[in-house]
Amino acid sequence: MPEREERARILVAIAREAIAEGLELRSRFEWREPWLVERGASFVTLHDAGELRGCIGSVDAHRALGDDVAHNAHAAAHRDPRFAPVAPQERDRLQVEVSVLSPRVPLAAASDAEAAAALRPGVDGVYLEYQEFRATFLPQVWDNLPDPFEFLRELRLKARLPMGFWHSELRLSRYTVEKYK
Repeated sequence: MPEREERARILVAIAREAIAEGLELRSRFEWREPWLVERGASFVTLHDAGELRGCIGSVDAHRALGDDVAHNAHAAAHRDPRFAPVAPQERDRLQVEVSVLSPRVPLAAASDAEAAAALRPGVDGVYLEYQEFRATFLPQVWDNLPDPFEFLRELRLKARLPMGFWHSELRLSRYTVEKYK
């Protein structure tokens, strides 16, 4: 595995190339670096002048890391339902951040208080699932929601659950990320 700076350069370049492909992303990629062929999960976050412009990702590894970054970058730029597709004149000014996720680990908690106490602000990304409802927050979200209770409330809202919802079947898992800009 290459040094961190080299990984950052390669991953951001993959993301930028995928964004530049316009509305249709090619379906086949060939990676020279063995670490890009290994299964990996990533999120690609785009900012324009400090404002969120797109964020799409995979919580679980299901394809080669290089493919995952390319597909998620393209989707963040062209298919994030919160934003219009990135226009060609916007591409050069986008700040691109690639987050490579660790595998998820279940977070055992019987209550909101137990979950909040177990979280590591600034470190943990959290995935919530309850029946058909799912949502995740990357660890970067702690910058805007530093209180664990507020973090969990907003995560439930993102999953379209009531803010104070708790049920014995609600499942939380955590993961960490390596960020590359």
